[in-house]
Amino acid sequence: MLSLAKRWFPAALRVDGERLAGAALAWALLGWLVLALGLPLLFILGKSVLTMDGDFAGLDNFAEVLASPGLMRAAGTSLLLALTVSALVVPSAFAFAWALCRSRAPGRGAFRQIALLPLLAPSLLPAISLVYLFGNQGLLKGWLGDGSVYGFWGMVAGETFYAFPYAFMLLFTSLSVADARLYEAARAMGAGAWRRFATITLPGARYGLASSALLVFTLVMTDFGVPKVVGGDCNVLAVEAFKQVVGQQNFPRGAVVGLMLLLPAVLSCFIERAMSRRQRAALSARSTPFSPSRAPARDAAALTMLAIMAIPLLALMGVGVAASFIKYWPYDLSLTLAHYRFDQVDGGGWDAYFNSLEMAAAVALLGASLAFLGAYCCEKLPAAPLARTALRFFAMLPMAVPGLVLGLGYVFFFNHPANPLNGLYGGLALMTACTVVHFYTTAHLTIATALKQMDGEFEAVAAALKVPFWITLRRVTLPVCLPALLDVSRFLFVSAMTTLSALVFIAGPERSLAAVAIVTMDDAGDTAAAAAMATLIVLSSALASLAASLLSRRLVGRGQPWRPR
Repeated sequence: MLSLAKRWFPAALRVDGERLAGAALAWALLGWLVLALGLPLLFILGKSVLTMDGDFAGLDNFAEVLASPGLMRAAGTSLLLALTVSALVVPSAFAFAWALCRSRAPGRGAFRQIALLPLLAPSLLPAISLVYLFGNQGLLKGWLGDGSVYGFWGMVAGETFYAFPYAFMLLFTSLSVADARLYEAARAMGAGAWRRFATITLPGARYGLASSALLVFTLVMTDFGVPKVVGGDCNVLAVEAFKQVVGQQNFPRGAVVGLMLLLPAVLSCFIERAMSRRQRAALSARSTPFSPSRAPARDAAALTMLAIMAIPLLALMGVGVAASFIKYWPYDLSLTLAHYRFDQVDGGGWDAYFNSLEMAAAVALLGASLAFLGAYCCEKLPAAPLARTALRFFAMLPMAVPGLVLGLGYVFFFNHPANPLNGLYGGLALMTACTVVHFYTTAHLTIATALKQMDGEFEAVAAALKVPFWITLRRVTLPVCLPALLDVSRFLFVSAMTTLSALVFIAGPERSLAAVAIVTMDDAGDTAAAAAMATLIVLSSALASLAASLLSRRLVGRGQPWRPR
């Protein structure tokens, strides 16, 4: 019967087979996101309304947290810290991006790389560098007078370093797109430099300014590394969540604190979405790209500003790296490799570093593959419209979920005794899945943007020629999206090496990670060993980024000669 159907209805069977395969792929990806993201978040909500014994508590846990002076003080500190860092980072990142985009100062490429350096390091590294500079035995302790690096302003300094590159990337992208005709018209009407800046540059960058402020605010609210090292007696919500879950085993209260951290992230996401609907394109088809002319005075001022702002970025990165090779800071500055003997300190030894390498490689490979297939389902496949709609929602959801909250969800869901997946808890497989989900939105959007640049005629021609979509995917779509895939893989590898907030809850003692080991070493007083582990993370991230860039150039140059370079 099947052979007769194939003989009489070959086209119908082919179409139904393609549609079935496409629907199966979409539903499978949706099921994975529901399991790895939706259910852990649901368990946080469920845990927040239960007692320690598992009985229903309603809103009692919320009332208890709101009535706790310590937790409310931590919430106020977190809010003040995020607002302060945002007020410092956004203007400084805007000035840095303006100097790169609106001047012809020499060395702009090098300064751009310096601005992105903090992305290669865990947030613990700037905090450790601050301890070496301004701590009890710091070289520059006298600069603080009677003050201390441990506390609110120490956290401000560390978070400013940590959040700067994220704001810079948004603002650099915003300022790099401008219509030269607007500036020419303003100049012809007699508008001076400051008036052109106030009436053209600032309004054109307002979306980037608002988005960067929301991003920095969310990053600082949910960061765990900097407050853990230099917070001192100044408590914040991220550290409080860690104490409630890991220290006191008070899961209901930890869930409530996690929801408190989720709220500002969700609000920021909705605000950003509302602003994006009102944002108009900066360049039209008739626009002329802006290119700054030579102006010696302006370029000299821009170069001076870039150099001044680059000094603290290089200092906080360099001091942490240098301290890992110094015998006994600051009394014996002779060089040594003794701090790299991780087997002699707490934290998991060298195994923690190799575990991170293994996990980062798995995240880069698995995350890029899943993001590519998910974006392809959403953008190119016509099958299973309901699954694709839900897939789009879950692909955007991680953007509004801080890593610390996601980690809490994994504790409550995967560590539950009744969960058949309980055996994965504490293993590399679960940590890999958590990291992929944590950074899934950025990967998905990057590949979706690349797919949207492809004309739909490719799929139309393939359908007319009766070529299955998986053949077109392998022969056409994948090669065209190769640069975006390599960028996503590099991003995921570096993020997996440096992330801490989500994994600090689920990294088991037998499967520790490098970033988690830094926390353990610092708690034990082995600050130099912690700096050494952070240095290895920076080196690994830098080498992976360099390798990905070289591979991208080689593959694109040989396999895609039509692509402009």
